Amino acid sequence: MALMTGEQYIESIRKMHMQVYMFGKKVESPVDDPILRPSLNSVRMTYDLAQMPEYEDLMTAVSPYTGERVNRFTHIHQSTDDLIKKVKMQRLLGQKTAACFQRCVGMDAFNAVFSTTYETDKKYGTSYHENFRKFMTYCQDNDLTVDGAMTDVKGDRSKAPHAQEDPDLFLRVVERRPDGIVVRGAKMHQTGALNSHEIIVMPTQSMKPEDKDYAVSFAVPMDTKGIYMIIGRQSCDTRKLENSDMDVGNAEFGGVEALTVFDDVFVPNDRIFLNGETEFAGVMVERFAGYHRQSYGGCKVGVGDVLIGAAAVAADYNGAAKASHIKDKLIEMTHLNETLYCCGIACSAEGHPTESGNYIIDLLLANVCKQNVTRFPYEIVRLAEDIAGGLMVTAPSEADFRDEKLGPVIDKYLRGVNTVSTENRLRIMRLIENMALGTAAVGYRTESMHGAGSPQAQRIMIARQGNLEHKKELAKKLAHITE
Repeated sequence: MALMTGEQYIESIRKMHMQVYMFGKKVESPVDDPILRPSLNSVRMTYDLAQMPEYEDLMTAVSPYTGERVNRFTHIHQSTDDLIKKVKMQRLLGQKTAACFQRCVGMDAFNAVFSTTYETDKKYGTSYHENFRKFMTYCQDNDLTVDGAMTDVKGDRSKAPHAQEDPDLFLRVVERRPDGIVVRGAKMHQTGALNSHEIIVMPTQSMKPEDKDYAVSFAVPMDTKGIYMIIGRQSCDTRKLENSDMDVGNAEFGGVEALTVFDDVFVPNDRIFLNGETEFAGVMVERFAGYHRQSYGGCKVGVGDVLIGAAAVAADYNGAAKASHIKDKLIEMTHLNETLYCCGIACSAEGHPTESGNYIIDLLLANVCKQNVTRFPYEIVRLAEDIAGGLMVTAPSEADFRDEKLGPVIDKYLRGVNTVSTENRLRIMRLIENMALGTAAVGYRTESMHGAGSPQAQRIMIARQGNLEHKKELAKKLAHITE
């Protein structure tokens, strides 16, 4: 099958029978729901750009497993060039949507599961790698969007999975059959699950032998019996119901999160990628986390480009663009944003092949990348809010602006530079509000903190990968210390 168009993708999701709940009600047609549709549009952009000749090199790659050109989001990295193009692709999509385009998690899961299953098979003689390659080529051939599910709800963080009062607080195998397994549990913060054809489930942390039932990885279609989603609430989400694209800020694109519940879901044997081999749970987690922390050096930078541009436009419209402190703040925002990009490119350029043949990033630099992402976007947002001014959060609604009596008053008193319409000034303010505080903040500001692991998770990996003993030996040698 050829690469899908954006419209074909929309229709393929429409044909699925996913169980979706929001605001206490079942959503009968998620594709057409005004709150959910912007998130679908963001994923659509990954299909639309892949159809454009000018973006073919970034958005697609030739699969060595099928010989066909596939969307890069289903590709297995074959070189450092692939890793670098991944980051550049993510920056492009961030620029085009100013939102989360949701396919990164599945791409990162693809590459983590690919190498982990290879090594598991080598030790245990299992067929997980063959299972995964079959699934992978199926997704490539059909140009599918795949969600990656790692984060369990975790319950009491001081207790291991098997020690929880409720055993379902980490997703687990509850039954093993000759033809497959039955799983129960839930995965949290599932970005893009709603807009995916398939879901890859992975363990959420390293595990010991007593957690065998929790060391499980598999893939199933999103509309499999027993799977349902509860959509997470976002700031300003119901503005999308008010028929005001101005008040939404970014009316076309967005993202949503879901609590995805697995209520005794059956997984056939040929869709299982890990089943009780606890020592490989941590390997899969570490590799996925590394790939996903690399991703943030691309997607967050692209969204940052839009926010910096919006802040500069606001300065123009406010009549403050020539002020030296405004120029300095825009320079600082650019410096921080490009530093994130440097990290994403660096960990890619320093990548190396795994035993299975696919390429993995430099894990230390990937974790440094994500550690910076937990800080720099917050400062970029702070500076954008500073430049925009208080109008960003105190402007009247579009309904007031369109009102016959109130509209002229708002137009008179909220105009900035006289050559710029009040409407345009309000529109740029709402875009900044959306990215800093509203629904897009889920995919930029707040997700920068906890997406791909909390700051402490990266610090643990930095300590593990930092090779402090080697650095100590360097110092001792130069100081002529003999022990």
